[in-house]
Amino acid sequence: MSELSRVQRSPQAHAAGPPPPHIMPLPRISLQAFCETPEFLSSVQAAAADRRMSKVHVKAQMGGAPAAVEAYAEASTPNVIVIESLGGREALLDNLDRLAGVCDPDTKVVVVGHVNDVLLYRELTRRGVSEYLIAPVEHLPFIQSISELYHGEKAEPLGRVVAVYGAKGGCGASTLAHNLGWTLSRHLELATVIVDLDLHYGTAGLNFDHDPLQGVVDAVAAPERLDATLMERIMSTLADNLSLLAAPAMLDIPIELESANFDHLIDMLRSSVPYVILDLPHNWSAPVRRCLTAADEILLVAEPDLANLRNAKSLYEWLKTARPNDAPPRLVINKTGLPKRPEIAPTDFAAKVGAEATVIPFDAQLFGSAANNGRMISEIQGSGKHAEICLALARALTGRTELRKSKFNLPFQLPFLRRAASRKM
Repeated sequence: MSELSRVQRSPQAHAAGPPPPHIMPLPRISLQAFCETPEFLSSVQAAAADRRMSKVHVKAQMGGAPAAVEAYAEASTPNVIVIESLGGREALLDNLDRLAGVCDPDTKVVVVGHVNDVLLYRELTRRGVSEYLIAPVEHLPFIQSISELYHGEKAEPLGRVVAVYGAKGGCGASTLAHNLGWTLSRHLELATVIVDLDLHYGTAGLNFDHDPLQGVVDAVAAPERLDATLMERIMSTLADNLSLLAAPAMLDIPIELESANFDHLIDMLRSSVPYVILDLPHNWSAPVRRCLTAADEILLVAEPDLANLRNAKSLYEWLKTARPNDAPPRLVINKTGLPKRPEIAPTDFAAKVGAEATVIPFDAQLFGSAANNGRMISEIQGSGKHAEICLALARALTGRTELRKSKFNLPFQLPFLRRAASRKM
């Protein structure tokens, strides 16, 4: 990995444990937990605060299985019922039989027990219980268990969302986002969609020498209208495995969007492609914060000066607090070695932020030629240093050291994207 310049974390950052497991976010469902111990109640409450449960309506109370039977005697059941049991085997099975009489057919039931009983597990499975967990259950394993009910081996795979955000305007975050998407699609052969969310000043269309008539505004302005037909009209196919939702880059379009407007778009994209790259604008609006907290991976891009350091440190700490169960953002220090500019050494910059950093040296000729000609770095430089840095970063994000066949039906799964791919053949 000699091509990828890295600077180390501060000693405090080295003390951090292994990265948390990758858990897919849950769909918009309702979940009610009936607890018997304060410890499990706390775990459910901590899980409800996690970003992967942001769409889940969670309600937790004490009372165990008897309370569940009483609650649903005259009320409809939620999508998921979680029951903690301290009692004996016969009492639990009796309560489950009573619950089955009032439970909707498509409701999933999860039981949390305090004994490792194989016979009980088999009996619960026979009676249709979706999962049996053994206490104590921490919040992350609990989220993972619920997630696997909807994203298990038999479910359709979901792609990952990578948000790219600049600590300061003009630091090259958009350029990195576009080149990263190109690298994922071209070199790692992963179907990728780049979404330019800088609605007034987006540059994705310019950088790819593409001027679509419609784009991301049509997708987020009225999310209830977004379906495969509309997506086919607004999506631009740039190359094999690479598509673009461009920004209009027009000032006379009034855009006032709620944070939830982006949810349907991102959910639709991640169900069709392995990777979605969000090119976020440099502002601190509610939609930007929502995209950052909901992303699977975050690239925080900064230049090596004091203003960028202040912003990067604030953003890094805020994101670690907002996403306590996720890996911290990946720091990228861009445009190092700019002639005649005093700058903070990358090692000092990374130590102050408290993160490892990928360092991208300044090259005015290379990046200027790419921008002016609407091409990517690897198209101009081939296998040069900057292209190798981007490839190493893509491999770090995906965990791939070699090419592997994706679980997705490449190039795409959604009908509108499959048709676009077939027209190219």
